[in-house]
Amino acid sequence: MRNRSFWSPQRRASATDAVVRLLLGLMAVCPFVCTLPRAIAGDAPAWMHSLTGITLASYDEKTDAVLLYSETNVTVLSTDKIKTRVRTAYKILRPEGHGYGELVVVFRRPLQQVTSLHGWCIPARGKDFEVKDKDAIEASPPGVEGGELVDDVRVKLLRVPAAEPGNIVGYEYEVEQHPLVFEDDWSFQGQVPVQESHYSLQLPPGWGFKASWLNHLEVKPVQRGNNQWEWVISDVKGIRREPSMPPFTGVAGQMVVSFYGPGGPSPQNGYSDWRGMGIWYLNLIKGRTEPTDAIKQQVGALTAGKTSTVEKMQAIASFVQHEIRYVAIELGIGGWQPHTAADVFAHRYGDCKDKATLTRSMLQEIGVDSYHVVINATRGSITPESPAHQGFNHAIVAIRLPDGLNDPSMIATVQHPKLGRILFFDPTDPITPFGQLKGELQANYGLLVTSEGGELIELPQQPSSTNSIERTGKLALDPTGALQGEVKETRVGDRAWTERRRLLGVTTEEDRVKPIETLLAGSLANFHITRASIMNLQQTDRPFGFDYSFESGNYAKNAGGLLLVRPRVLGTKARDFLETKEPRKFPVEFEGPVRDTDSFEISIPAGYKVDDLPAPVDTEYSFASYHAKTEVNGGVIHYDRTFEIKQLSVPVSKVDELRKFYRTIAGDERSTVVLKPADK
Repeated sequence: MRNRSFWSPQRRASATDAVVRLLLGLMAVCPFVCTLPRAIAGDAPAWMHSLTGITLASYDEKTDAVLLYSETNVTVLSTDKIKTRVRTAYKILRPEGHGYGELVVVFRRPLQQVTSLHGWCIPARGKDFEVKDKDAIEASPPGVEGGELVDDVRVKLLRVPAAEPGNIVGYEYEVEQHPLVFEDDWSFQGQVPVQESHYSLQLPPGWGFKASWLNHLEVKPVQRGNNQWEWVISDVKGIRREPSMPPFTGVAGQMVVSFYGPGGPSPQNGYSDWRGMGIWYLNLIKGRTEPTDAIKQQVGALTAGKTSTVEKMQAIASFVQHEIRYVAIELGIGGWQPHTAADVFAHRYGDCKDKATLTRSMLQEIGVDSYHVVINATRGSITPESPAHQGFNHAIVAIRLPDGLNDPSMIATVQHPKLGRILFFDPTDPITPFGQLKGELQANYGLLVTSEGGELIELPQQPSSTNSIERTGKLALDPTGALQGEVKETRVGDRAWTERRRLLGVTTEEDRVKPIETLLAGSLANFHITRASIMNLQQTDRPFGFDYSFESGNYAKNAGGLLLVRPRVLGTKARDFLETKEPRKFPVEFEGPVRDTDSFEISIPAGYKVDDLPAPVDTEYSFASYHAKTEVNGGVIHYDRTFEIKQLSVPVSKVDELRKFYRTIAGDERSTVVLKPADK
């Protein structure tokens, strides 16, 4: 699950590639409802034609396009109205750059309205093309869970044809909005290089601003008129994606600008630090957790007969997790203000902040204090160095544990200097047990909102043992090299979550065994599953698991009368994404801590004995460890290994160590036991 429960209300960014593909698919399969935009002859504007004579820098063969020019003009018209005009032009360099001929503008009704939208193409040969506003498609974001229930978030797609190598494509659009907060962000760095980018801010007389920079040196603005300011950036390198890199928002250059009236930032529409942002958010959620009689009755029914506070909290958590439908689209004012607990309870659905609000309301009824926490579900998007801004996309709950409550299931806790022990809980996540967090939220930074305001706080990293696969196999090898036996897997944490989520929606036995088939196919040249069962699929508070038996012919290889047996029967821990010629530029990020174990017993066939065993492997780094050994006892080969991820981020300075780590694992996974006839 990648929660995107509310977007920044000021953000003008294009939607994700997935949204673009879905919208383009909609255009293709609905010819009677949606028609492809028709390009008509029409001169591109002068600002685009001025770009045709630009001499480009030298780019390598992997650069698909270059952003020739972008211009964002923000005009504050009044305390309740802002107009933004955006101009963007790309030159397509390779066929893979055709996606830059598609623009998606995300907006929120009634706070935002797209008032105009145009696109043009200046081909290398031939006449200009124009695509007008009437050719754009407007729709709810497709492929969003529960999106059919709401229509306040909309997208507009404009597709400019002929986005081919050598051509220039450009857009111009305007958005009018009634701001929830006086804040904007200028994201000037992306995947392709930028020749020149401008940002201007026109403020009313007496207004001021504060600009904060992320992942880029500060650039001073130039005053262009009466309280009009302009920033200019040029020659910005594109960010080339690397496997397991930090999120773009954590590495790309951007400027966050806050602006305010003569009286300075106010709790109603602005802030200058995290504490102030918390006060601003408190105003939005004030009174929203107030319980109704219906909520009180539900809490009474859920907690009837339960004597401990832990049992009562677990009952409430389970109700909100499973009985309140999650709508994966941001609801409420600007995507920030939750609906009242009464509304969420009555309608039985809501987004993340709605579910957090209802959770807090119900906990209040059993005498347990709790707080909203807003967070970005992608670790690394918000860091301690980040300025206060709306870079969050998810909401969870921090629960103040009563004094003396030390239940061992409450793992996701931290000791707060004022609040005591607080437990973090994600009511949107229906599968992670109460008391734990998914890996993406661990060691992440969120804004804890209390009566004193906001506080940027680091969520705990759980022990690696809370996210693991424990696999054991009892197998037998026959003289022909065929292997058969049974395997049991016990999964907890995200290791259980991924499989549960995949299997909860399937209905056939064939689909239920596919995860087992995938595992076996990754390790065995051939196999046949003879028996398979799933453990605790619905019981999310218990370990999930597989129990299966299989046969694999020619598992051991015959080499001159010897049998070569790989003791690591199943599972692959080695990764080759670092085996590239290009130097690594960004840290390697892991989703969460991990501790996996494998233990295989392979009975040696009659008439054979061990001639050679692989050497044990013991490799230990600050970020990970791997230990493996192969032994023989009583005619049985015993192979045991432990793989552990201890740190969630590996800096570039240690990438060579990580590469060596994976190479060591790969060597162990290929190693073999040599068996020879007992009479030799």
